[in-house]
Amino acid sequence: MKPWAERIYNGVIRENPTLVLMLGMCPTLAVTTSAMNALGMGVSTMAVLIMSNFVISLVRKIIPDQVRLPAYIVIVASLVTVVELLMEAFVPVLYNALGIYIPLIVVNCIILGRAEAYASKNPPLMSLLDGLGMGLGFTAALVVIGALRELLGSGTVFGMDVTLNGMLEPVGIFVKAPGAFLILAFLVAIMNACHIKNRSDKLVEGGCDGHCAACGSPCPDKKEEAAK
Repeated sequence: MKPWAERIYNGVIRENPTLVLMLGMCPTLAVTTSAMNALGMGVSTMAVLIMSNFVISLVRKIIPDQVRLPAYIVIVASLVTVVELLMEAFVPVLYNALGIYIPLIVVNCIILGRAEAYASKNPPLMSLLDGLGMGLGFTAALVVIGALRELLGSGTVFGMDVTLNGMLEPVGIFVKAPGAFLILAFLVAIMNACHIKNRSDKLVEGGCDGHCAACGSPCPDKKEEAAK
């Protein structure tokens, strides 16, 4: 698989931030009462993620280690402000629906996590693709959760009636907090049933207990590299 394709696949499937890494749970559970709200939050987060990864990768060599995280937060906060103002100007209905969760993108652990784990160590183009992959994965997960909750709880999808002239009876609990947990658990179960594995899963299956500092054995991937 080519590096650019691997970055996209990694974010959408293998390390989906919502369904595999379980990151960004606050907006995932709060704004997915409808598919439109979920799409708006996903796209806005993806825009910030792509731009922040790119900018942080550009300046990674000139930011002192002592102020690395504060610098990342300033960059992300600036980009979130731009996105927030654009949403308020062009999509005020969606802006009002998402409310406080737009500025909270600043502290979204997906964005800061990718900045620290990938963008700060890799060139701009690959960092941009990493942000795109993670953003697409986050958006897809939110839209699926939002669409299912809206369908089961209101009988609509993106505001369109799909109750088949009253043949399907909505269940109100799905647009409330318990419904978010139920749908999320259902989707995570599907991911597990499909045996979608990431690097952490492979390490655990190989006998790694996660205590790297006290472990004297090389990691499985390092063994493979040594064999090559």
